[in-house]
Amino acid sequence: MSTTTTAVLVPLLPFLGAIAGLLTGRRAPGFVRPLAVLPTLAAAVLAVVVAWRQGGGGGHAAIDAATRLTPTGSVPIDLALHLDGFAVLVAVLVGTVATCVQLYSTAYLRDDPRYPSYAALVSLFTSAMLLVVYSGDLMVLLVGWEIMGICSYFLVGHYWETEAARAASLKAFLVTKLGDVPFLIGIFALAADAGTFRINGILTAAVSGGIDHPTLVALLLLAGVAGKSAQFPLHTWLPDAMAGPTPVSALIHAATMVAAGVYVVARLLPVFAASTAALVVLAVMAAVTMVGSALAALAQDDIKRVLAYSTVGQLGYMTGALAVGDRGAAVFHLISHGAFKALLFLGAGVIIHAAGTNSLAAMARMNGLAKRIPDAYWTMTAGLLALAAIPPFSGFFSKEAVLGAAEHAAQGNGHGIPAAAGWTVLIAGLVTALLTAGYATRLWLLAFHGKGAEATGHGREPLAMNAVLWVLFLPTVAFGLAAWKLPAWFDGGSLTPTLTTSVLSTGCALAGVIVMYAAWRKTVAATARAPLGAVAADPEAAPAVSEIEAIATHEQAYGGIAAACDPGDPGRLLLGPLHRHAVSGFHLDAVYSALFVRPVRGAARLARFLDREVVEAYVRGAGAAPGLLGAAVRRAQTGNVQTYLSALLAGSVVLAVAAVLVATGA
Repeated sequence: MSTTTTAVLVPLLPFLGAIAGLLTGRRAPGFVRPLAVLPTLAAAVLAVVVAWRQGGGGGHAAIDAATRLTPTGSVPIDLALHLDGFAVLVAVLVGTVATCVQLYSTAYLRDDPRYPSYAALVSLFTSAMLLVVYSGDLMVLLVGWEIMGICSYFLVGHYWETEAARAASLKAFLVTKLGDVPFLIGIFALAADAGTFRINGILTAAVSGGIDHPTLVALLLLAGVAGKSAQFPLHTWLPDAMAGPTPVSALIHAATMVAAGVYVVARLLPVFAASTAALVVLAVMAAVTMVGSALAALAQDDIKRVLAYSTVGQLGYMTGALAVGDRGAAVFHLISHGAFKALLFLGAGVIIHAAGTNSLAAMARMNGLAKRIPDAYWTMTAGLLALAAIPPFSGFFSKEAVLGAAEHAAQGNGHGIPAAAGWTVLIAGLVTALLTAGYATRLWLLAFHGKGAEATGHGREPLAMNAVLWVLFLPTVAFGLAAWKLPAWFDGGSLTPTLTTSVLSTGCALAGVIVMYAAWRKTVAATARAPLGAVAADPEAAPAVSEIEAIATHEQAYGGIAAACDPGDPGRLLLGPLHRHAVSGFHLDAVYSALFVRPVRGAARLARFLDREVVEAYVRGAGAAPGLLGAAVRRAQTGNVQTYLSALLAGSVVLAVAAVLVATGA
């Protein structure tokens, strides 16, 4: 079987699995789990085969294959395949994480009556992302892009019984669609300038100066990327999306949806590089996203919201690397982050089940949680060390690649890259390294080193859940060693750590760890004095039940979906007056409500008033007038012959008098 045929099967198998799962889910429930796991596993294996055959930079050029999908009369649309080092390695990540999520879900949602549709949607989600990764035509890529949007709507809203899940799914859909509108316009503008939707043709036009409006096109595309990859100012949907099942969070954050935007910019980087203004905007967006999300993560009480804001910040590192022109560093961090972030989310699912709550404040008042879930404890410790970029874990090497690229650009060594963009990304990256290590340490201390009553016993977690954690543990620990090999797969630029940024960022990370630990030691006494927490423990139910109960009760128990009034929270101590702003994401939702939601609702109310009181008044009048006229005429129809003759005579007399008056000129 040729490499092209094998590559076609990679997105096709999960798609067929999704269709089969939807058709047979209720009729043959015994086939649901095999149809969920086996096609995704096969796609992951084939993705590895494609990557092996493609060989990255080891003497093998990118593989391109295309067939005309449909003539359009102007710019044709091709069903095109493009396999280079970036595409094949990202596809391996997507297949691996999706397989882990499907395996994990078989235990996590084992008693869920909607599991068949859930598993089918996860498979469809995976297929759509693989289509985005392998596609060589922007219109075909857009199909996968939009399928992911609708899948996220259904999956985030899986627990539709809870208000939080219903609101989060709608918010995710609307905010990402808000970015997709300019993204679609940008694709059409790009194709109009380049004369093709084929990515290779567009890149050729961009390099040769054939794009007439590079800044406009880049900014339009960037709006879609900001929505899909949760970058400022369209990132607000991602923390709320934690109302969905934990495996869905792992899939969205690690390998699909949010990774898609970064990947598209990496594929189209020459288009962005053609505009200095677009690169500066991208750098500023990345810097604001990194620092703002890290501050917000320090204030969150929901363990998944902490991880969600960390995803926003790590995506900021990736877009920062793209802003300084190094897509190799961006994709390196994308792959590294995908492994350890999937581990962290799936580990969080184990913690929520064991603790019976998603609240860090409640976990901080539990003793012995780490001993009850040793697999999650050790693997999540490694994942948090990778997130904090502590050497020798993978996050250290990939983050250093980003900071090294920023340093290179800041020194004026980046061809066509403004030094301002380099300094912006570098400074923001170092500040974020400090904050990231701080909130990672806070999560670890509050979740695993609580003081108080013994944690409720839930028994040992299912084998499928623990096994997946150890599978993801391997790349979390070892993938950083690929920094010396990946340049051959990418553009050839060095991805190894540089001395200056390594010392600075590691120093910042260690400082963040030390400061947070000191703050925790200072507040741990307050934790014991202030009882807090509502634990919905159900030892006999599936793990998802604890999560549903935690989501449904968090706001009632703590007064908000994000925070808890916990005097023992070290994050509250360190943030001080900034805490109340950080916990709400710096009130961006309130700003959007004032600028967009309220005016739109006001316009809707005005339109409803005009429709009911003005337009309908005319419609009702047009119907009522003939009725009134008919009623008046009906009164004259008495059936009395004498009355008719009298009326006829009277009318004749009136006409005669009128005729005489006209004739005499009166």
